Amino acid sequence: MAQPIDAPHLSRLSDESLMELVAAGDSTALAHLYDRHSRAVYGLALRMLATAEAAEEVVQETFWRVWKRAATFQRNSAFLPWMFGIARNLCIDELRRRQARPVAASNNEDILTTLTDQQQNVEQSTIETERRRLITSALADLPTDQREVIELAYFGGLSQREIAEYLQSPLGTIKTRIRLGLQKLKQTLLHYGIDANDH
Repeated sequence: MAQPIDAPHLSRLSDESLMELVAAGDSTALAHLYDRHSRAVYGLALRMLATAEAAEEVVQETFWRVWKRAATFQRNSAFLPWMFGIARNLCIDELRRRQARPVAASNNEDILTTLTDQQQNVEQSTIETERRRLITSALADLPTDQREVIELAYFGGLSQREIAEYLQSPLGTIKTRIRLGLQKLKQTLLHYGIDANDH
């Protein structure tokens, strides 16, 4: 187990440096990540699931998985997209559980329609996954302050005002970082053949 590091020093470390400590078994480093990001995870979960109880469960499970999967976190990767990916998948799993009630099909046509819709969803999901991978790669090239605000908006679903509150920065500063970051991101994505205005 890693030698514990004093709290003031931990507070100055980046998320990625804290993850190295978490991977070495430092639970205090995990507590710092929780303090930094649990509100953002809660906000994302609340928007997706619409109930406070479910959102709180997602927060707890997200950071439990951060702890358990710390060894799988890739060095030189960005922490926020990885963490938000865990949280978002937990939310999707919960939404699927809510919808997993048997529905009797009235005829074969209904069954065929359902199968077609599922296939379209798989194709769309594959496209979106690849798009997200390329965007994550492009984000890695941005300056840290610009990357952070865009990750919070794109992966965390936070508004500009929520990001300002979250980072305790002036709203104007956040808007400027997002604008500059998006300009650079758009240029990089165009090289990948992605129009940043497409949805």
